[in-house]
Amino acid sequence: MGVDSNSSGSFILMGLSEHPQLERVFFIVILFSYLLTLVGNSTIILLSRLDARLHTPMYFFLSNLSSLDLAFTTSSVPQMLKNLWGPDKTISYGGCVTQLYVFFWLGATEAILLSVMAFDRYVAVCWPLHYMTIMNPRLCWLLAAVGWLSGLGNSVIQSTFTLQLPFCGHRKVDNFLCEVPAMIKLACGDTSLNEAVLNGVCTFFTAVPLSVILTSYCFIAQAVMKIRSVEGRRKAFNTCLSHLVVVFVFYDSAIYGYLLPPKSNNQDQGKFISLFYCVVAPMLNPLIYTLRNKEVKGALGRFLGKGREAR
Repeated sequence: MGVDSNSSGSFILMGLSEHPQLERVFFIVILFSYLLTLVGNSTIILLSRLDARLHTPMYFFLSNLSSLDLAFTTSSVPQMLKNLWGPDKTISYGGCVTQLYVFFWLGATEAILLSVMAFDRYVAVCWPLHYMTIMNPRLCWLLAAVGWLSGLGNSVIQSTFTLQLPFCGHRKVDNFLCEVPAMIKLACGDTSLNEAVLNGVCTFFTAVPLSVILTSYCFIAQAVMKIRSVEGRRKAFNTCLSHLVVVFVFYDSAIYGYLLPPKSNNQDQGKFISLFYCVVAPMLNPLIYTLRNKEVKGALGRFLGKGREAR
């Protein structure tokens, strides 16, 4: 079994490209993106906790998304930077297993969390007078817990199933991180059942949350069209636009990376989609939510103002 044959060794991450001369360029770009991810998501978490005006269900779920993005990138980017900087491309067995579990856990959790955020927007737009009653703290914590625990359960089952494959001493992972599809390709035995289970799980964690999101926004669109004032429609639309952009970025890369048939002659393109999925998207999320959100910009201004006053 794979666990027994490699438990005392390590894996070799083949990286992003077959062109080593580009590694320093990748290092600089990824390091810059990672630092922006840390600053942006940490800022959202900090503001959501410190500013009383942001103590609402929307920002509770947004801080959950930011926490997820921080963990998501930290599980893979530091190792990626280490491998890009020097000739050593190895990752320990424990590090590879950790990436395998965490990456799949947080990916599935984000799918659920985005659908929960769509439901929150539906209640806010379609039931504004009952919003705080329906989206009470108990329900918010319950929905968040369902997302995190569903993703964890999915990862435990799928990742453990993957680690049972016989690797037969093969250690070269054709990717920049240990994720389920790359590990399945590494196996030397029959992987048809693993591939079928992976496709089924990914289809479920794509189709069900995406159905909830699309249904929510169909009702939201109907409610917005009934608003008579142009200003009212614009305000309702703006509260949902940021979430829709994040949904598009996440599902577009996830569907391409996990559900579309792989193109054997375009392996690098698949790696760059995975890179976008785990490095660029977590960096963009806080920017998307802050650049179009007056409440977050206002909270940031008040926070910075207090900092200047304290000096």
